[in-house]
Amino acid sequence: MNVMMKDNCETCPVHNLGNLKKLGINMNDFDFVVALAGNPNTGKSTVFNNLTGLKQHTGNWPGKTVTRAEGGFEYNGFKFKLVDLPGTYSLLSTSTDEEVARDFILFGQPDVTVIVVDATRLERNLNLVLQVLEITDRAVLCLNLIDEAERHKIKVDERQLSKDLGIPVIPTAARLKTGMDKLSNAIYEVASGKYVCKPYRIKTKIKELNYAIETLSKKISEVYPQVTNVRWIALRLLEGDQSIIDAVKSGDLGTIKEIKHEIDGQSLETELTA
Repeated sequence: MNVMMKDNCETCPVHNLGNLKKLGINMNDFDFVVALAGNPNTGKSTVFNNLTGLKQHTGNWPGKTVTRAEGGFEYNGFKFKLVDLPGTYSLLSTSTDEEVARDFILFGQPDVTVIVVDATRLERNLNLVLQVLEITDRAVLCLNLIDEAERHKIKVDERQLSKDLGIPVIPTAARLKTGMDKLSNAIYEVASGKYVCKPYRIKTKIKELNYAIETLSKKISEVYPQVTNVRWIALRLLEGDQSIIDAVKSGDLGTIKEIKHEIDGQSLETELTA
């Protein structure tokens, strides 16, 4: 591991080594782990190939038939392990691909999640972006196919988009290798803590729901203080997401014995025992 990391707390990795091992990721000789997420047909594989070059290999996720591609690259003296997640339109775990992508971001806690979007179809890609930002506060938006957008006279104000989303936004044309150096630098800055993301989170106007989310989030934080995405976990628990409940039971999210809260005098109880 890079010696610089031992002396600078800001560059300490946030990934979960135990869960990464369960997910089949070997972090020996790597400082940071980076997840690559995105809708299908956004050029995600081209971004992956450009970043990793020949330093890549493929295999299956443990217990799944879904192929996993991973590789590595070096930047500014640090070694990054890049994991290419299955192309997916959401993280609601309604398919194996969605489950794999969601579980890696949630349980592996990558130091950076790069979300690749198609600059010509930005609006339809934002659904996944917002879902990722609910799970992690360390992300970079790769605004790919910017050359196609310009050809179709589509203009994207990346500075305003970055301000709105609270994360770095890097325009790229991966097949032309345009913007890749800036993307590598953005990954480094987020991973090292030089850039502190303030991701946009959707807030509901329903007071009862907000109260339930806040109450449940507080309980989760008390039992499992190292989890950074408690709000998203609370949302999934309230929606009855069985895979999240099972994760809690298995110990991946700690042991939550009993969580109770009241909404308008009605008691809602979730019993999650390990």
